[in-house]
Amino acid sequence: MGTDEEERRWPPWLKPLLKEHFFVQCKLHADSHKSECNMYCLDCMNGPLCSLCLAHHKDHRAIQIRRSSYHDVIRVSEIQKYLDISSVQTYIINSAKVVFLNERPQPRPGKGVTNTCQVCDRSLLDSFRFCSLGCKMVGTSPNFQKMKKQSPEKKRAASALESEDSYSSSSSSHGRSTTKFPSFTPSTPPRTAVNHRTAKRRKGIPHRAPMGGLTLEI
Repeated sequence: MGTDEEERRWPPWLKPLLKEHFFVQCKLHADSHKSECNMYCLDCMNGPLCSLCLAHHKDHRAIQIRRSSYHDVIRVSEIQKYLDISSVQTYIINSAKVVFLNERPQPRPGKGVTNTCQVCDRSLLDSFRFCSLGCKMVGTSPNFQKMKKQSPEKKRAASALESEDSYSSSSSSHGRSTTKFPSFTPSTPPRTAVNHRTAKRRKGIPHRAPMGGLTLEI
């Protein structure tokens, strides 16, 4: 499948949507209390919009982005009209079923978890494959599947190369030249040669004056 054909698998507005930053103040309606940009026009694809901007997008397909724990979500009832969201896990937030727009990596799945997102490893219910729309877009790409299959081989090749480099460095240390590695610890200042002739002389042995009075130290 070529790149152009792969792009046609998804609506043209999906990738721009996933890259947008929502819940920022609208530059055109900054003086209004309804200036928060949480809307998006699927027909114009000209960035996040506030509710007042929608006056210029009549009869357009506009969707509302919501927020959950600082992550963007959209209601299933809205997005499923325009996009196939099968295999993406849904959540119930404020009594509404939603899906997340982008990945939320989870390096350490919970104990007993048997299913995780195929892209970012977030814990999932067994009936789903992806945690977000973005992960589905990436995870169903032929390039991603090909890379995923080749990754173990690349890791083994990188490991072999690293071992070879380590052996070469070790071998060179026994030959005519030694590999030097940068050091981030302060170097010890060079020792200064001591001139014993100018060094401070030790205290001399007290000598008694001939007439038996004061004692002098030389």
